[in-house]
Amino acid sequence: MSYRIVVDSCGEFTEEMERDSHFVHAALRLQLDGEEVVDDKTFDRLAFLKKMKASPNCPKSSCPSPEVYREAFDCGAEHLYAVTLSAELSGSYNSAQLGKNLYLEEHPEGKVHVFNSCSASAGETRIAQRIQECEEAGMDFEQVVETVENFILGMHTYFVLETLDNLRKNGRLSAVKAFVASALNIKPVMGATDQGVIIQLGQARGMQKALRQMVETMVAEVKNPEEKVMGIVHCNNRERAEYVKEEVKKVLKVKDIFILETGGISTLYAAQGGIIMII
Repeated sequence: MSYRIVVDSCGEFTEEMERDSHFVHAALRLQLDGEEVVDDKTFDRLAFLKKMKASPNCPKSSCPSPEVYREAFDCGAEHLYAVTLSAELSGSYNSAQLGKNLYLEEHPEGKVHVFNSCSASAGETRIAQRIQECEEAGMDFEQVVETVENFILGMHTYFVLETLDNLRKNGRLSAVKAFVASALNIKPVMGATDQGVIIQLGQARGMQKALRQMVETMVAEVKNPEEKVMGIVHCNNRERAEYVKEEVKKVLKVKDIFILETGGISTLYAAQGGIIMII
């Protein structure tokens, strides 16, 4: 059966996915100091990081419109899927659902499902890959949906940030707490609940210790790691991503590990030096 997988632009694509016409991005948009940036192949990571650092304001984002999703679905494929940012973080999921409804008004026989990743970044990447694995294995539409929804329930998301500036700017962290954390070089180890809500899992003094704590937390939680593919996404720090990869390999045998650079939305969340890990 023919299929298409629409992923909002918080989900980075591997090189293989970029070349594969089954995958397409629905671009979010970023706003900072009155300027709007489209999160697509034109996104300039270094320029945006520089603007974020210089600005006293918190960057914001807007999700793709329902019409963007509707147009992405209208491609002639028999099975249609969308993968979005956690519904707890963005309106992208609701927008994709509205786009699905618009499409089904014109194609009532269509088969469309929107997956709430309950994650972000490489979490969306892995979900999109899993959809393709199911399709290529010959599963019918309902089997794909059930299998991938169960896959999402078993997925874990972790991240460590170099800077807490954006959390301070958008009011998620007090200025005093952000200052103290910065002064003491404290790095929070963050994760997400099964519903996609961001939570703090721990903290450590210094980035290296925080990254090791992130790996230790993952090892304690993950089940059947030898069957799983891990995704590591970094914001302008490949060396740090490679360090995490090697730390994982010391303590855990996984099926594979891929490393990607942040797209626009992930850059907004992670900022310079941030690391996101999905398994």
